[in-house]
Amino acid sequence: MDLEAAEAYAVQWAEDWNSHDLERILSHYTEDVAWASPTIVRVMNDPSGELHGKDALRAYFSFAMEQMTDLHFVVEHVRAGVNSIVIGYRNERGIPVSEVLTFRDGLVCQGFGAYGRAHEA
Repeated sequence: MDLEAAEAYAVQWAEDWNSHDLERILSHYTEDVAWASPTIVRVMNDPSGELHGKDALRAYFSFAMEQMTDLHFVVEHVRAGVNSIVIGYRNERGIPVSEVLTFRDGLVCQGFGAYGRAHEA
């Protein structure tokens, strides 16, 4: 994926998240998506921090959005790789987050989130 396509994807991705429309958000992912995040450990009480499949992702995102009704992402930077991108953004609490997304046939098949501290520049 080139940088221009990655940047366009990140804009749409943020708009979809900020809409709080679960089906819009899930439209970015394959049925067999693999996802990892430290938030899974906290929100889902799952020490592995990993989810497999779109149904599991749906349950996680749905529960998380119910808990974080003010959820909002602001994209700060985008990086492009081979079949992958990194979206750097700040969430509603001002915490910097990076999501690494790997694509197959135009959809995210694997991803993970990594979180920083709110005071980071």
